Amino acid sequence: MEHPTGQVAIVTGGGGGIGLAIATKIVAAGGSVVIGDLNDERGRAALESIGVPDRARFVQADVSHEPDVEALVDVAVDAFGRLDAMFNNAGIGGAFGPITEQTVDAWDVTFAVNVRSVFLGIKHAARAMIEQGSGGAIVNTASVAGLSGGGGPQAYSATKAAVISLTQSTSVELAQHHIRVNAVCPGAVYTDLLHRGRPDVTDEWRREIQPWPERGEPEMIADVAIWLAGEHSRFVTGEAVRADGGLMAATPRLMHHDLSHLQRMAGIAYGNTGRPADVRRL
Repeated sequence: MEHPTGQVAIVTGGGGGIGLAIATKIVAAGGSVVIGDLNDERGRAALESIGVPDRARFVQADVSHEPDVEALVDVAVDAFGRLDAMFNNAGIGGAFGPITEQTVDAWDVTFAVNVRSVFLGIKHAARAMIEQGSGGAIVNTASVAGLSGGGGPQAYSATKAAVISLTQSTSVELAQHHIRVNAVCPGAVYTDLLHRGRPDVTDEWRREIQPWPERGEPEMIADVAIWLAGEHSRFVTGEAVRADGGLMAATPRLMHHDLSHLQRMAGIAYGNTGRPADVRRL
């Protein structure tokens, strides 16, 4: 697997999971990274785990807020001189429950964090890359949930479908500037967002629906994302690359397994932001 030695990158949602795996691999390969995360404690812990302070920065950021995303780009350019890759990875599980029970506020927050953040990341990364004149790569974290029904809660699935569509349309627009835009679509990957502290329970239904025997780990998705941002994929743009252990090939039915409980409650989950979930039992 190629690693982009010397690459300067921004990773949103870099305090843990897939984002931390991407950031760790970039620095280990000789690159530099700016981590953006709403959760200050996780972000600072991520810096400590990377252990190379001269090539890593952390900025507390609400990626649904434009000035925060713009600040991430400014920090990368000011600290490291340029921006080569933008990983729009931050996201939350978001609104869940029967569609008849979901609130407008929960729906809007889900789209703000999962879609608006990607729009803002593309916008401000592209501005910097165009100004540099040397091109670059943007990689958005989507999901297999955006490729079919039944792969996740309605709002989450809709946001990930939007990310895939935005990836395709902006890849066409930005190609003239030698900026590639791609998405990675993880399947069941063992982050806190998926197993919520119950990896053994989650593993039971994962084995039923995923053909590949090993479970998905954040480092596996990080390798794909880094490849999409690297020189070996220089003719790849506008793609949504599945990394799911054959889950989509076997047809996902996540809402009939571990996520079935979401039909007996409604609310919104904020992932690893530090905000507690708002849950109503039905």
